[in-house]
Amino acid sequence: MAEKETKIEYNSSVEKILSLSEKIKNGEQIALAKAITLIENEPELIFHVEAHWNEVLKTRTSHIVGFTGSPGAGKSTLTDAYVAKLRVQNRKVGIIAVDPSSPFTGGALLGDRIRMKRHFTDDNVFIRSMGSRGNVGGLNDAVFGVITLYKLYGFDYIIIETVGAGQSEIDIAYVADSVVLVLSPAAGDEIQLMKAGIMEIADVFVINKSDMEGAHVLKTNLEMVLQFSESSKPIILTVATSGKGIEELYIEIEKHKDRLHGSGEINERLKRRIKKHAETLVLKKISKVLSTENIDESLMVYDLIDRVIDNLCEVYNADLKSKEV
Repeated sequence: MAEKETKIEYNSSVEKILSLSEKIKNGEQIALAKAITLIENEPELIFHVEAHWNEVLKTRTSHIVGFTGSPGAGKSTLTDAYVAKLRVQNRKVGIIAVDPSSPFTGGALLGDRIRMKRHFTDDNVFIRSMGSRGNVGGLNDAVFGVITLYKLYGFDYIIIETVGAGQSEIDIAYVADSVVLVLSPAAGDEIQLMKAGIMEIADVFVINKSDMEGAHVLKTNLEMVLQFSESSKPIILTVATSGKGIEELYIEIEKHKDRLHGSGEINERLKRRIKKHAETLVLKKISKVLSTENIDESLMVYDLIDRVIDNLCEVYNADLKSKEV
C-alpha cells in the first residue's frame, strides 16, 4: 500500500514538473523558482524534463561559468561585478549561489544573494541560493538539474558560485564550462597553490583584493607554480568593489569560451557533466538504500555487493592464470 502511494506521489510530481517546465520555456520566473524546489527534493525528476524538451535543450547555448576559491576571497562581490558586465552586454544571466547549509533546515545559511542586491529588480537576472547540504565538493547534488532548468529558460550565461571549501572544492570542474579560481593575498592562498586538485581545475585565475599588500607576491608565486606545471593560464588582478580588472576578466572568459567551441572541447565538458550527474544520483540512491531500516532491502544490497565482489575475484583469478600460461 505504501509503495502504491509513493508511486502516485511520484507521478504527481512528474506531472507538476512538466507543467512548470512549459511555463519556464515561456520565460516565467515564478515557475522556475517552484521547479527548482521540486528538483532539490527529487533530483531524478529532471530526467523527465530533459526527455520532454530534448530538442529545445539542444538549441540552448548557455555558457556555464564557475567561481570557486577560498572563503573570504570575495567570490560573491566578484560574481556581482562580472554579472553587471554581462548585463551591459545585454546578456540574460542565471546565478546559482551555493552557501553552507543550515544545520536545522538544510537550506542556504548565508544567502550570498545579499551581495548581489543591485540585480534583484532586473528581470534578466535570476538568483537562487542553494544549501550545500554537507557536500564537501562545494556543490549541491541538485545543481545539475537546476542547470537544465536554466537552459530551458534561455539564460545566455549560468553562473555558479561555490560554497568555498578550499582544496576539496573540485566538483565545479565537472559542472562548469569555464572555471574561475578566486584567490586573495594575506588569506593563506600561497599555501593553497601547492595543494593537489585546486590548481588543475582552474581555467582563469583571479587575485581579488589586489589593492592589498602581498597581491603581487601571490601573482609571482602563482606564475612560478604554473611554469613548474607547464601550464599557461591567465592571471588577473582585480578589486571587485571598485570594478578594477572586471573588463579583463570578462575578456579572458570570452576567449576561453571561444577556444572551447573552436576545439570541440565544449562537447567533452558536456559529456563529463552528464557522467558526473548520473554518478551523483546513483551513489545517492545506493547510500539511501544502504542506510534504510528495511532489513529485506539491506540484505538485497549486501547480496548484490557479494555477487559483484565474487565476479571481480573470478575475473582477477582468470587474468592471473592467463599470465602464468
